[in-house]
Amino acid sequence: MEAIKSDCRHMRWDRPCDPHKREGVHCDRCPHYAPVDRRTLVIKLDALGDVLRTTCILPGLKKAFPKTQVTWITMPAAAPLLLNNPHVDRVVPYGPEALALLAVEEFDDVLCLDAAPRSAALGGRAKGKSKRGFGLEKRGRVFPFNREAEEWFLMGLFDDIKRRNRRTYQDIVMEICGLSGQPQEIVLRLTEGERAFARRFAERAGLPAERERARNGVRVIGLNTGSGARWPMKQWPVGHCAEFVRACLGKGDCRILLFGGEEERARNREILAAAGEGLIDTGCGNSLREFMALIGLCDVLVTGDTLGLHAALGLGRKVVALFGPTSAAEIDVYGRGIKIASRSACACCYLRECERSPSCMEEIKPAEVLAAALKLLAK
Repeated sequence: MEAIKSDCRHMRWDRPCDPHKREGVHCDRCPHYAPVDRRTLVIKLDALGDVLRTTCILPGLKKAFPKTQVTWITMPAAAPLLLNNPHVDRVVPYGPEALALLAVEEFDDVLCLDAAPRSAALGGRAKGKSKRGFGLEKRGRVFPFNREAEEWFLMGLFDDIKRRNRRTYQDIVMEICGLSGQPQEIVLRLTEGERAFARRFAERAGLPAERERARNGVRVIGLNTGSGARWPMKQWPVGHCAEFVRACLGKGDCRILLFGGEEERARNREILAAAGEGLIDTGCGNSLREFMALIGLCDVLVTGDTLGLHAALGLGRKVVALFGPTSAAEIDVYGRGIKIASRSACACCYLRECERSPSCMEEIKPAEVLAAALKLLAK
């Protein structure tokens, strides 16, 4: 049988590798041979925004171990977030395939970065020489594998400890992984097809290309209204959204894009009706990757603490991030954003429902948000 370089990073086993598909090369004469000397398993299942921001560990991981092969287990809905990521060799959806993999394969490093029992069970089952993060005992108890994971573990159990925290998620998760001091940017890479999709939308909407905006004096501000079903209290009120849009359009040189997903259809219709002419609707039926590609059109994105925030940061966009029931301190905006946290005494409560009026998000006024957006645009 022909000699196979089975330790190559490009090997796919059930189909030809990418170098072979591109160039027809075989192992014995392939110039792209990339031997693997270490195997790392990352377990981060959900939520979508949390999966994306956890990609911050990858540049540091690859800097520390350049030849490590990274396998990432995540929920099927989150798998597109890792598409085209240069640091991830294999994405495995949670389910039978992941369980079969854990029954057989061995890793040098297991990084289970979620203390939810479902995730911790995978961490406990995984075979690894080194384990960091969280596992599950036989009696159903989640526990930290390493001392550095204890702080995050306690924050998940007690709201008052969570509120006192002043460290960013990136700093905490890098420490859990033993990568403190390494680069920690979110990694999100659009494909050329996705960029072309966004360009076609921009042309239909009458938006100048990014390189032409400075010459034409046009600025593009995005308004992302979603928060997901789990955290409805993160939403900025419809009236505030509409007032903000009208104020932006009153500047004359701003174009405003409205973002949302399936859960925001009704809400975005209200905003469109209340804001008047000029607001550009990106639609609520885009795929996850299309949604992120359209965010890439923005000079600044105004958003709550949700997936859109992390997508914008991963694409190098500027952000105005609004915080009510969740922690502003936990979010790293990498010097590209302004965080506006509600001044309500009960903010950062982590409640999913609240009858307080005005709510913490209602206390964030459109004028303050507009001033922050214009300040970022002026830089």
